[in-house]
Amino acid sequence: MPRESTARTASAPVTQLPQTGFLRLNQIVRIPPTREVPATAGRFRRRARPGSPGILPISASTWWQGVKSGRFPKPVRLGPRTTVWRVEDILDLVAQLSANEQGSA
Repeated sequence: MPRESTARTASAPVTQLPQTGFLRLNQIVRIPPTREVPATAGRFRRRARPGSPGILPISASTWWQGVKSGRFPKPVRLGPRTTVWRVEDILDLVAQLSANEQGSA
């Protein structure tokens, strides 16, 4: 049976995902937008960045706690500053969370 290539959560619209490949953290979890902070003495200016809805309605810190505890999939390190997750693992997680939600309802 082919794997579904869409994921749905209560707060995010349907997101098309490839069948294989990698996802970065900002594609998986909700990242709030930040506003620009002007430079002050001894500090650099922080640029504004748009937020991202992500696939799962959780924060990055909750995601990392789940990775550490084994609840969420382990990441793949592509380099010293590049961390990704396999799309297949994320699709399996979404299916598992959906099954748990339907089973408890």
